Amino acid sequence: MAGQSPLLIGFSARIYTPGTPGIHVDGVWTRTLHYLEQSVANWVLGGGAVALMIPAVTADSVVTRRDLNLRHYADALDGLVLQGGNDVAPETYGQTPLHPDWHGDRVRDLYEIELVDAFVSAGKPVFGICRGLQLLNVMYGGTLVQDIPTQRPTARAHRDSSNYERHFHDVEILPGTRLAQLYGGLARATVNSIHHQAIEKLAPAFVVEARCPDDGTVEAVRHSGDAWISAVQWHPEFHVPGDPATFDDSRLLADFLAAARERKR
Repeated sequence: MAGQSPLLIGFSARIYTPGTPGIHVDGVWTRTLHYLEQSVANWVLGGGAVALMIPAVTADSVVTRRDLNLRHYADALDGLVLQGGNDVAPETYGQTPLHPDWHGDRVRDLYEIELVDAFVSAGKPVFGICRGLQLLNVMYGGTLVQDIPTQRPTARAHRDSSNYERHFHDVEILPGTRLAQLYGGLARATVNSIHHQAIEKLAPAFVVEARCPDDGTVEAVRHSGDAWISAVQWHPEFHVPGDPATFDDSRLLADFLAAARERKR
């Protein structure tokens, strides 16, 4: 709105650690990198908000955990978006990796859990994307399927690396949910799918808002209490504007930003 200062939306950092297979080892790749993926930043910028990445403190950081208080970010910013990225570490939900490739990112888990706690404590809204949905479920007491093809072999394919964000399937939007309300009772939509992990046990604090009708995989959740927390398993930032064949996530963004605006007011 005219005359209003723009909302300041924080993003959890994606973390690259030197030694990642397939990455050239010279130059900047020899350093730990914290980064914000362009598409997700543009998604929020398209809603008129300002996108700001919140750095993490890792084992090789110059500063220490006591030098960085994430609550200062929660106080200064109006909302938080959890980016997609590496797997949630099985240790974070009391399991051990079933395969070395599924060890996840324990450092990022702990950083994001602390970050979410700071924003929720400050009464600020939190929106999770893909890994973000899984992290929120784990943080609030749920568990994950470490690999859908291995542990649920009859499930449909939820990831196709050759097509990446151009891999789609339908979701069923559950009636009576906030998501259904936002979309006028829409029963089914087509979304992108880029994940091999999924919710196993739903956290007690959450309600399911969408599922994959083919196998029941949870595709969207929302906190059932006073905290404003919503998350989707797909990537809204990859929706092509004006594409009528796939789900238009603009109302999801508008709802999140409206919550941030109301809290700021």
